Amino acid sequence: MKKSLTTLLIAGLATVTLGTAQPASAQLLEDIGIGAGSGIVTGTILGDDAGLDDAVNGAAAGAAVNAANGDDESRDLVRDVAVGAGTSGVVGIVTNDDSFLENALQGAAAGALINLFD
Repeated sequence: MKKSLTTLLIAGLATVTLGTAQPASAQLLEDIGIGAGSGIVTGTILGDDAGLDDAVNGAAAGAAVNAANGDDESRDLVRDVAVGAGTSGVVGIVTNDDSFLENALQGAAAGALINLFD
């Protein structure tokens, strides 16, 4: 439990820090930070030992959602959730994580949060 709380605290701090970045890549860094934090939180909720693989899955989902939106100011929730889920599912396969479905859920949550915070 202590490890999970520490991990969540670090994820929260990283998200806040990255979310305050400036100009050109600010949106990308913010999306990666939100994704990483979301990955750790959803990993904990799903009963995973929230760790680096969860943060990587979420960060990859954040970067992919950012890339899918490009300069589009009006983000689409369904697209963000789908891109996040697909990306995290594939990243989970590459990192040899156990469950495609859990990884996809992490990415979907990251995509939804990014859409919500934008």
